[in-house]
Amino acid sequence: MSELLIEMKGLTRKFKRDSVEISVLRGIDLQISEGDFISLMGPSGSGKSTLLNIIAGIDRPSGGELRVLDADILSMSEDQLATWRNRHVGFVFQHFNLIPVLTAFGNVELPLLLTHLSRKERREHVLKALELVGLSDRADHYPRQLSGGQEQRVAIARAIITDPTFILADEPTGDLDAESAEEVMKVLAGLNKDEHFRKTIILVTHDPRAAAFATTRFYLDKGVLVEHPRVPA
Repeated sequence: MSELLIEMKGLTRKFKRDSVEISVLRGIDLQISEGDFISLMGPSGSGKSTLLNIIAGIDRPSGGELRVLDADILSMSEDQLATWRNRHVGFVFQHFNLIPVLTAFGNVELPLLLTHLSRKERREHVLKALELVGLSDRADHYPRQLSGGQEQRVAIARAIITDPTFILADEPTGDLDAESAEEVMKVLAGLNKDEHFRKTIILVTHDPRAAAFATTRFYLDKGVLVEHPRVPA
């Protein structure tokens, strides 16, 4: 039986705009287990990224309960959250956020520079991560020498280099053409299915084709979360 990683009960998030209170999340109940691949769809402003940020401890809910890895992250200080995120969360964003003056190898290695690994150990980890995303032959290439899809795969390699417990992907195909988007989603699906790696993935997307790679699909609209047996058009 898979371990329960994330559990939220009655989660709410409200913002104030001038004197008006806006409810972005309305009583979200959600459980995510080890090895799940979850997609979150919904219109712009529906609260998808807000929910992702709350799971990551970047934003805090207005009410409700949230436990991640059986820890009450709502009670953590900012320093504790930063340490927790570095250990457990891998981020993949719509914009690749690669450093132009570093090669693919250098970009992926960056998070490891904060560890106690030797140079040899870092090299082994980086080459393995690049292999997992299908870019072993692009280690010495700079971002300008890569396609958009390859840049995003480098960003995925950077996200997994510290072996996080789960991956949060916010519109990872939003800047890509259909072919590159499919390549990226195949990489994420492979990381989820690999029996030795088995990464839990939570994906926010507008793209039904990307959402179709997930094993469980949810739709978020007006702050309410519902599970969909198939992705809404």
